[in-house]
Amino acid sequence: MIFKTFFTMQKVNLYLFVFLFVVLSCQQKKLAFIHNPIYDKYLADPTIVKLNDTFYVYATIDPWGSNELAVLATKDFISWKPEKINWPTKEACTSATSLNEMVWAPSVVKANGAYYMYVTVGGEVWVGTSKHPLGPWKNAKADGSPLIRNGKFPGYHMIDAEPFLDDDGQAYLFWGSGLDWKPGHCFAVKLQKDMISFDGEIKEVTPPNYMEAPFMLKRNGLYYLMYSEGFCIDHTYKVRYSTGPTPFGPWKEGANSPILSTTSDSTTYGPGHHTVFNENGQNYILYHRLKFPLEKNTVLRQLCIDSLNFDESGNIKKIDPKGVTRFIK
Repeated sequence: MIFKTFFTMQKVNLYLFVFLFVVLSCQQKKLAFIHNPIYDKYLADPTIVKLNDTFYVYATIDPWGSNELAVLATKDFISWKPEKINWPTKEACTSATSLNEMVWAPSVVKANGAYYMYVTVGGEVWVGTSKHPLGPWKNAKADGSPLIRNGKFPGYHMIDAEPFLDDDGQAYLFWGSGLDWKPGHCFAVKLQKDMISFDGEIKEVTPPNYMEAPFMLKRNGLYYLMYSEGFCIDHTYKVRYSTGPTPFGPWKEGANSPILSTTSDSTTYGPGHHTVFNENGQNYILYHRLKFPLEKNTVLRQLCIDSLNFDESGNIKKIDPKGVTRFIK
């Protein structure tokens, strides 16, 4: 009788262990997916860098920017820690040629052992530098002036600057949008080693169906200029791409473009102004979409993440905006 009771208890314990294992496995599976939006505040125009095991996301604060940027730190894209940085601010980045627009559209890159941020403030491109993603940051130009002033190319908006480091270490800068909701032009220039001086003349490199928010990607020797088309306040906003043999083109619009658009159920509405990063050999696209239904007389955007994949011919595949399986172990 004692043995029978003992084995019965062992059997119950085994069943309990199996039950708990199944429950915990289900919970882990639930935690293993990163859902969109990835953060519960209204942010836009993201850029991202990684230091050790921590990702830092910088973004525009909606509606229509703020006196500063939003900065988020995460190790898993599920738990987020809001951070503050000292620069840029509207006050620190205002010149005689500035517009009234706020702090927008950061892009951060690491070069020469430091971090460089290209950011739009007052309709002008400013560049800052820091030894750490959280600063302290300062204007990279000794005279405290903007890198690209408002009015540099009349009729076009000097916003959305994006650096690109080629395989040989050569740096480039891309920027440009349209005024009054008209299609923009994309401008590009080589940067010298200091990341603030132009190496040669600025070129106009506008690809097909371009509005704003350029982003350069290189794969197997081919350059992919990605960008947004449409209006950032409605369903027409989308992500397109073109390919070319050099960072300056010439450009041919890629197959499957646009690769990210408003979905039929409006769950993803007006997606655009993205960045791309690679983790564990997989490319990811980090972007914003509009909160839907839209809010009257304002713009509220949400940060999202999805996988970015290529077919056998090197074309970027259409993106299924569902979120991603957790990729941080």
